[in-house]
Amino acid sequence: MNYDVIIIGAGPAGISASLYAKRANLKVAVIYSGESQLEKAHKIENYYGFADGISGTELYKNGIEQAKNLGVDVLNAEVTHIELLTPPPKTLYTIKAGENEYSAPGIILATGNKKLRPQIEGITEFEGKGVSYCAVCDGFFYRKKNVAVIGNGAFAVEETSHLAHIAENVTILTDGKDDSQLKAELSKNPSVSEKVKIDNRKVSKIIANEENTKVGGVIFSDEEKLLFDGIFVALGSAGAADFAKKLGLLLNGDSISVNEKMATNAPGIFSCGNANGGLLQVCKAVYEGGVAGLSAVDYIRNLRK
Repeated sequence: MNYDVIIIGAGPAGISASLYAKRANLKVAVIYSGESQLEKAHKIENYYGFADGISGTELYKNGIEQAKNLGVDVLNAEVTHIELLTPPPKTLYTIKAGENEYSAPGIILATGNKKLRPQIEGITEFEGKGVSYCAVCDGFFYRKKNVAVIGNGAFAVEETSHLAHIAENVTILTDGKDDSQLKAELSKNPSVSEKVKIDNRKVSKIIANEENTKVGGVIFSDEEKLLFDGIFVALGSAGAADFAKKLGLLLNGDSISVNEKMATNAPGIFSCGNANGGLLQVCKAVYEGGVAGLSAVDYIRNLRK
């Protein structure tokens, strides 16, 4: 399905962006999945207009209903892939979410920053030395080598699918987690699943290679060892930094770099809210969402001239 603007994330930033874009008569979709950080807030007492405060869950649900009532398509699906389909000047991006694909010339990232690091000894020590968070970025360095992907969901399968065409062997390490979703996702792509192994054991440590220069493998809780040349982390669902790396967006640490209009360095892609770092508050997310929505409106209107 085609849209003018697709917003990834249904928190205060994403919903605010959708309201401004929709009120400008654009065709807008918000795609989201999983639990929002806002829902974890028991009570919010520092946001304008709520004399007795409001729970994060209520504010979150109210925002989604507001967008739906205005005519925004709000879709509950996990976004696993974003790709540039048509280059400038008529930019068009395609998005894979769940079983469906969507396209739009304008994208607003409002997922927050969901980068998850497993509690495994050695994971931090080997970041940049064999531990990676982006298969598209770093998969090339592991041609014909043995790699592992840590994860147990759709995002892990997406990363695995990319690596399966590059690496000699790919093993998904669930780190003791349930693998039912993983197997269901893999079954949709037999050409990938037949090349992939799954190991459900708990990982206790990441170890160095013989030269003690980079990743050499993992040790499981049963003290057995598996050797790998590289380890890719793909826990939970993809966040802003994950998409940014795949799209070549400039980052400041794990935060997306934007200008005053919330525009990234890629044409048609905007970012707002926690994805940009800074003050992690609802007021900032709402403001940046409004700016991103209006900037996306200007971008789409200029494309139509």
